[in-house]
Amino acid sequence: MNSGYAQLLALLPVRHPMVLVDRVTCFDRRRTIETAKAVTGSEPCYQGMADGLLAERYAYPRSMVLESFGQSAALLWLGSLDGPDTAGDDLPMVGRLRNCAFSGSAFPGDVIRHCVRVERLVDGGAFMSGESRVGDQVILTVGSLIAVARPAAVVTGGAAVSGAEAPSASRHR
Repeated sequence: MNSGYAQLLALLPVRHPMVLVDRVTCFDRRRTIETAKAVTGSEPCYQGMADGLLAERYAYPRSMVLESFGQSAALLWLGSLDGPDTAGDDLPMVGRLRNCAFSGSAFPGDVIRHCVRVERLVDGGAFMSGESRVGDQVILTVGSLIAVARPAAVVTGGAAVSGAEAPSASRHR
């Protein structure tokens, strides 16, 4: 997989400000992916924060760490041979997370490194696990992430989905 940002945008069905993976640092098709997410103080989650807050208040939201991990898992699945049929406008999504544990935080200036492993690929689904680190410290462990793919029309209730909101054949070939 090409690790360029344009390739990430071509695969992920989200756009700014919700693209939460900056680069792929290692990719082994159908096995593992390692990605990087740089946390910056200019992210939307920090807008409007008062000056003089305790350092702990600047912890990157855990929901965003999970979303970034999920996007890394999507990149692994989409970049694998058995990934969802994105040419047919299938959208990957997290169906379930189990055995997740946070053991640390990330702050502006940190780089979160996600390592996601495929446990099993099945028709229309994937089972993955992994962890997220800042430096040598594990900040998140995901025991099981179950991903599913559903047609965009089903997900959106039949509403038209623009190219900037969902994958299309032209962006994947």
